[in-house]
Amino acid sequence: MPAPSLDVFAYLDYRAFLRDHYLERKAKGRSFSYRAFSRRAGLRSPNYLKLVIDGDRNLTVSMASSFAKACGLEGDRISYFQDLVAFNHAKTVAERDAAYARLTGFRRYRAIHRLELRHGAYHATWYLPAIRELASRSDFRADARWIARTLVPAITAAQATRALKTLHELGLLVRDKAGRVKPGEAALVSTGAEAQDLHIAKYHLSMLERAGESMDLFGSAERDISSLTLCLGADGLARVKQRIQRFRRELLELSELEDDPEQVVQINFQAFPLSRRRDQEAAP
Repeated sequence: MPAPSLDVFAYLDYRAFLRDHYLERKAKGRSFSYRAFSRRAGLRSPNYLKLVIDGDRNLTVSMASSFAKACGLEGDRISYFQDLVAFNHAKTVAERDAAYARLTGFRRYRAIHRLELRHGAYHATWYLPAIRELASRSDFRADARWIARTLVPAITAAQATRALKTLHELGLLVRDKAGRVKPGEAALVSTGAEAQDLHIAKYHLSMLERAGESMDLFGSAERDISSLTLCLGADGLARVKQRIQRFRRELLELSELEDDPEQVVQINFQAFPLSRRRDQEAAP
């Protein structure tokens, strides 16, 4: 079988790779079919590939190897495909993070996804967004040591140096005509209402840790940590989320109106169930 022209390292969704592989092979010859792929992969079901592509079936680790070989993958491309399956099927942030770390360990992946890795670093590291906002201060200094000791909790000068480099590469920090470093014109960076990306999840977990630390680092006059426990109807949570999203947009707009920004502040929103719904209750 000819070597595949698709580069599996360009994919972060194994189903998308399988779909594109099927379409490419189908376009090259009518003899290729779901049944032909099943024979090559040693499967009894003639349309299993279609079920996987459509999301009706998942791949196990052993099946991932068979599918990779049936696609003509060899060497580390097979290993990458297996790790990609594990990444897509991970159920927890820890599992997803471990699988992602294996993906980024492939040199070919790092070469293709350089920008994605930088964007990932922005949300996966709490102090990058903080430094970007800190640059709004009129007395901001693009000096690693000054930044390191200004942040709370403090970071190392080496971390600040790497952060400055990443922020400049992403265009989130730029130099104006006077040579002053300031936030880039991309202005407000928002994760969106339903951020599911691994980097975003890690960012939120990190900020929850910062929130816990703030109770020891700051007095009550300098922070606000409060909560509500509510019993809501079927559509109640959806309405709460809409209100939070609207309020978040208002705060972003409010920050743009600041004449002399001075301190970077983190504001977290969390809403999650503490009980099952009626339709989720186990039968007695």
